[in-house]
Amino acid sequence: MTTTNAATAPSVVSGTTPTSSSSSSSNSSLSSTTGSTLAGNFQTFLTLLTTQLQNQNPLDPLDTNQFTQQLVQFAGVEQQLKTNDSLAQLVSLQQTTQATQALGFVGKTAVVDGTTATMTNSSATWHLSVPTSATVDISIANSSGQTVFTGKYTAGAGSDIPFTWNGQGNDGTQWPDGKYTISATGKDIANNNVGIAAQVQGTVSSVDLTQSPPLLTIDGNSYTVSQVKSIVGSSN
Repeated sequence: MTTTNAATAPSVVSGTTPTSSSSSSSNSSLSSTTGSTLAGNFQTFLTLLTTQLQNQNPLDPLDTNQFTQQLVQFAGVEQQLKTNDSLAQLVSLQQTTQATQALGFVGKTAVVDGTTATMTNSSATWHLSVPTSATVDISIANSSGQTVFTGKYTAGAGSDIPFTWNGQGNDGTQWPDGKYTISATGKDIANNNVGIAAQVQGTVSSVDLTQSPPLLTIDGNSYTVSQVKSIVGSSN
């Protein structure tokens, strides 16, 4: 795919992922409440059963079937408590695994879905996914929504076709560094529409482990690990 000034420079991801700390705290609160309720019921049941046995009439002891039913209930509550403990341990292990995985991304260049990239040193790069050979119309707008560049290119099929823009408008204006959004549409040889997806890449600067799942910070914006499409290896 022919690009404008194909000099490569580190491009940075733009885009946000809503975080919901309230959801995480709500789930934690629900789990805590459920465990406390079960534990309370368990202790109450033991107290009632013990009191009942201590105060039963020796001439009219507790019915065997009823006593067996109560023991079954006792075992069920005990098993539920153990199950809750096991689930809590599994959740803790999963969170630890997610945190360890997320920390491994720090300092690496990640590719995520997105149409907005940050131009640095007069260079911005997007990665296009073109399902079949097509004529591609490119339009680039600045952060105010103003179209600053348009172009038409021929592209072969590919899942990672880089398009690098040198920041120059169609009239030769050199636009300043900042955030720019790309729009790409395509037509195949039969003039049918071709859907083109865009991805952007940037260096993972930090990880927020207070969120579940952890959030990667890329160019000041947050992404989950599941949103990372690939990791770009160092050219060195």
